[in-house]
Amino acid sequence: MDTRGVHLWLIVWKAFTSLREHAEQHIRSLGLCLSDFGILEAVLHKGPMPVNTVGQLIQLTSGSITSAVDRLEKKGLVERHNSPEDHRARIVHLTPAGRKLIECAFADHEAAMERAAAGLTVAERAQAIELLKKLGLRAQDLLDVSRGTGFEENYKTKPDASRSR
Repeated sequence: MDTRGVHLWLIVWKAFTSLREHAEQHIRSLGLCLSDFGILEAVLHKGPMPVNTVGQLIQLTSGSITSAVDRLEKKGLVERHNSPEDHRARIVHLTPAGRKLIECAFADHEAAMERAAAGLTVAERAQAIELLKKLGLRAQDLLDVSRGTGFEENYKTKPDASRSR
């Protein structure tokens, strides 16, 4: 078995691409685009939050998140309210119609993702989750160090160093 880092990257990339395409296809079948689904899902599960926070959670630029929230607001699925703590911030809230839509859509999406992940047993899923988190955290640590924001500046000289989380 090829265990080189570049091969692992390729396998993770291909698996992610397949899962993402499956998710996007299913989300489109619900009449939503990925960004709209992501916004509605984030606010459903995390509660009302500032527009920029939603954008960071679902990895949209400030311009893209503003356009997406505008689109959802026009459809009557979300509302923006002023933040009581920071009058510059706008907080995204689900409307009753938005809550009803995303609750049904998310339940359906969750079932679709269960079907997509059915190739692994529950134990294999737990192992995959643990290992992928470990891999992602290590890669993020290296990025942080290269940007000068890391906690351990000696990664470059000690490649096996890691921090516990």
